[in-house]
Amino acid sequence: MAKKSRTPTPPRGVQAPSARHDPSQRRDPRRTRLVLIGAGGVAAVAAVVVVLVLVLGGGGLSDTLAAAGCTNQTFPSQGRNHVDVLPKGFHYNSFPPTSGPHNPQPAIWNIYEEPVRQVYLVHSLEHGGIVVQYGDQVPRETIDAIEQWYAGDRNGVIVAPLPALKDKIAIEAWTHLATCTSFDAKAYDAFRDAYRFQGPEKLPLENMVPGAA
Repeated sequence: MAKKSRTPTPPRGVQAPSARHDPSQRRDPRRTRLVLIGAGGVAAVAAVVVVLVLVLGGGGLSDTLAAAGCTNQTFPSQGRNHVDVLPKGFHYNSFPPTSGPHNPQPAIWNIYEEPVRQVYLVHSLEHGGIVVQYGDQVPRETIDAIEQWYAGDRNGVIVAPLPALKDKIAIEAWTHLATCTSFDAKAYDAFRDAYRFQGPEKLPLENMVPGAA
């Protein structure tokens, strides 16, 4: 049974006023050229920054997870088909699964006291969610720390037990899996911030609050 929780609807953004332009004023072509050149330079710098983030950010995340006793893996996508029953002979390419056929109904965003079927959780990952599951040998104080971490930023996150993990903790996103021997808030924050809301089927934020699905 999921613990009931309530999250207020996030406030709407303030729309900035539009800049006015007098069509009767002629535009200086030299100024236009300079503006275009400047815009091109800004775009080039932005592209370089994005590349650096992608190149350096991955290594930074892996280092952060490794320091926390986690192994970080990325798996090939096994598709996104909706099925009531998994195809005969099909096996997910990771445990817990991070992609592949799944139930048409996703799991509700929440924290659970009982295990949740993986076919529902995979659908939640497809929507850009983060799932944390822990084994039946994980200490109670570690579970308490995970629950406190969840309470600090609950949108698009599910926490549930998975006895078969034994003394391990799994933090998952679509095609990404970190398997950990302990809990480290900094490492879990880094994983969540890198992959949350990045699934192939994105949802509006109001559909990713606790109690929604």
